[in-house]
This record gives sequence, structure tokens and C-alpha cells, in this order.
Amino acid sequence: MDKAAKKVERNLNFFFIIRSGGERMKEQIEAVQRMQNYIAAHLYEQITLAELSGASLFSPWHSYRLFKKWTNLTPAEYIRRMRLSASALRLRDEGCRITDIAFEMGFGSVDGYQRAFYREFGCNPKEYMENPVPLYLFTPYGVIYREIRKEEQTMEHVKSVFVQPVEKPVRKVIIKRGVKAEDYFPYCEEVGCDVWGLLMSIKSLEGEPVCLWLPDAYRTPDTSVYVQGAEVSADYDGPVPDGFDVITLPASTYLMFKGEPFEEEDYCQAIEEVREAVNKYDPSAAGYEWDTDNPRIQLEPVGTRGYIELLPVRRK
Repeated sequence: MDKAAKKVERNLNFFFIIRSGGERMKEQIEAVQRMQNYIAAHLYEQITLAELSGASLFSPWHSYRLFKKWTNLTPAEYIRRMRLSASALRLRDEGCRITDIAFEMGFGSVDGYQRAFYREFGCNPKEYMENPVPLYLFTPYGVIYREIRKEEQTMEHVKSVFVQPVEKPVRKVIIKRGVKAEDYFPYCEEVGCDVWGLLMSIKSLEGEPVCLWLPDAYRTPDTSVYVQGAEVSADYDGPVPDGFDVITLPASTYLMFKGEPFEEEDYCQAIEEVREAVNKYDPSAAGYEWDTDNPRIQLEPVGTRGYIELLPVRRK
């Protein structure tokens, strides 16, 4: 074999190794995501490593190793943190007996549950139920999303985006400011992704946190346009976490742009479809104009309901 042929062969072999490595990584990520999905669907049941192995399609030992590699937690640690965070929301909203929650969440004893709750959140369940202060709840981000966002997404075909007006009352928003962020991923890099878990623990008007693009009037010097927050009532006088600010927003009208339900791994495409519809939409057809004095709002992408953004408008 001459030198040129050998060089081509070496290049082909190198390409095969890289391609095979990429495929192996994708296979591992998808296996861990299947385990995460299984845990979310069976959180209140006993979950064994054998069952996770069945979901991942790898051996129990290899499933355990992959899970730890990609989440930095063992399956048991991951499940425990998810259950503790779920229990905190139940204590906040339902006023359940601590004994009932402890056993329903799979803890062997009430004492064991109380100790685990204190280690996770720094307070005991009874104290929290009586005074539900903001907590850093565990946010189980799917491993598959971290990799998908790095790949270029293309829209195969245009899907329907539904538009309807929504009235919002006067309200306060407890927000965590970033530095320069103009969208979600740079914001997470600036302030950390655990902010969302803390906001989840605050009982908000709509039952979930929001992301906002703030007009200049609501920004402070050297802070980001993009923030995350929790909308609360105008008379809210509860605790505000350290490092967070409170702004007051007026009653306002929004147009809600809602895309079709999507597969969770297709969330980037779902966002692009809605934003493409927003860019093409003329609010004057409905008697509105864009309102630049109020923040644009983004809700968490949830596949079963479709991606949602709310844009402020006012009557012409």
C-alpha cells in the first residue's frame, strides 16, 4: 500500500473512531434520560436498580455507572432529593401529616425523613409547614437537553401556534438578576441553574416561576435584561431570599403565544417555532400594538402543553 493510500486509511479510521465515540455518548445520554423519565413517572413507588436497568437497556452495574457519570448523583441520591423536594411542596400546599408524607415518599421512618429533610433544606418539616420560607428545591434537569442545545436545530415544517389575550393583575415579582444575560443558558451560567428550584418553592399566582425580559425601567445598573422570578400578589409581604429583588408590575394585557405539544428532546425546535410566529405576527390586526413598557414573559418549556411566551400589548 502506498503512502497516500495509508494516509486515507488512517483518516478514515480516525473518522470512524470519532463518529463511534459520538454515537456512544449519545447512546449513554439517552439511556440516562430514560432512567430519569422512569424515576419521574414512578417517584412515589419503590424504584430498584433492576427497574432502572430495564429502562436504560444496560446492565444494572453499567446503568449505575452511567447515571453517576452524567448526573453527578447516584440513583438513590437523585431519587431522595426529588422526593424531598416533592414533599416540601406538599407540606406547603396541602398541610399533610408529616407521618403520612414520610411513608408515602418511601422513607423507612418519620425520624429518617425529618433528618433527611433537615440535611437537604436546613429546617425540619414541621417548621417549614408552619412557615414555608423559600427553599432551594432540587431541579432534575434532563441530561439530554444539555447536549441537544449544542446542535443546530432545523424546523421540518411549520406547526400551529395559538394566540389569545391574557389579562394580568397588578402584582409583585421576586426576581434574581443576572449580569449580561439575554436568554436562558447565559443566565444559568451567570447565576446558576438552582435559582429555578428556589423560585419553585415560592407559592406564585400562576403556580410556577416565570422568565422575563425586563424593560430598562425595571433594570438596575450592570444587570441583565433576562431574569427569573416568581409572580406574587401585590400585597405580598413574605420573605424574600438573599440576593433577590422585588419589582411591582402594573395590570396589563398580554398576547399568549402557545405552540403545539412536543417531545421533550425537541424543546429547542418548539421554542424556535413560537418565536418565528411572534416575529411574523401583526398585533394591529386584533386592535393592539406592542407594549414596550412591560416585560416579555417565558414559561418553562413543557412538552405536554407546548411552549409558551407572553408578549405585552396595549390597545391602539
